[in-house]
Amino acid sequence: MCYGYEPSRRSLLAAGLGLGAAALAAASPAAAAATPPHRHHHPKRVVPPGQISMQLYTVRADLAQNYDTTLAYLAEIGYPKVEVALGYFGRTAQQLRTFFDGLGIHATSSHDGISPDDAALDTKIQNALTLGQSYMVVPFLQSNSLDEWKGWAERMNVEARAARSAGLRYGYHNHAHEFTTDLGGGVTPWDVLTRELDPRLVHLEIDIYWAVTGGVGRGARDPIKFAIDVIRRAPQRVLQYHVKDRHLDGDHADLGTGTIDFRRVFDAHQVREYIVENDSPDVTPRRTAEIGYRYLRKLRF
Repeated sequence: MCYGYEPSRRSLLAAGLGLGAAALAAASPAAAAATPPHRHHHPKRVVPPGQISMQLYTVRADLAQNYDTTLAYLAEIGYPKVEVALGYFGRTAQQLRTFFDGLGIHATSSHDGISPDDAALDTKIQNALTLGQSYMVVPFLQSNSLDEWKGWAERMNVEARAARSAGLRYGYHNHAHEFTTDLGGGVTPWDVLTRELDPRLVHLEIDIYWAVTGGVGRGARDPIKFAIDVIRRAPQRVLQYHVKDRHLDGDHADLGTGTIDFRRVFDAHQVREYIVENDSPDVTPRRTAEIGYRYLRKLRF
């Protein structure tokens, strides 16, 4: 569920030439030369089919019209997993689990905000266990206050400890503003999170689109390398990706139609879940879901 910070289209277009080798080559041979070539001439690795998932926020418009047929379509495409978002659409967790089981889909992860109290946290954990999840992920936080980010990190550690006791992994999902917001003295929210979140308890779900966009916002010459550095340098383990492409002007793109070189990212670090997402599908949500699944199934890196 990726919403919030969005740089201006003008700034994204100006900086976007550093996003992918194909876009660079088309726009500027000199700039293209600045991007390191992929070191594998004959890539052999693939994304394991069982690790491909769909963020249900992508198909939210279809879910609102007919939840059941939308999930049935995802199962027909071949998705073995989904990441739950936007609630249960009138079902209880047990009813939703029964429905997913009937389709052969496993809800392995969810996007849930920080709970307002311990009772709500317990309910969140119990629902996740009922659905059979492995992960619970905080999808979005935004503030210009250093103290507020520190407080959120402290609370997430508490929730993560409770989740771990129940056999669940607890994570945080990034946008771009974590890398570009100055909380004072050059300290960013990402600095606070990676310093304060307990790496023994909290993992990261890196949204590749937003990490690349953060690199653009920071003026990185190679925003994809910026994203890879984010992944490699974090003390917390990166266990999940949101795999979302980016048009040259900064808009969201269906996988394989944009400028992000996912081969570079996947070659640098593999994860346990590759979650397809597009906040604003290019054609229809269902078509975006199909394009994303086919792209990951065919990708070699």
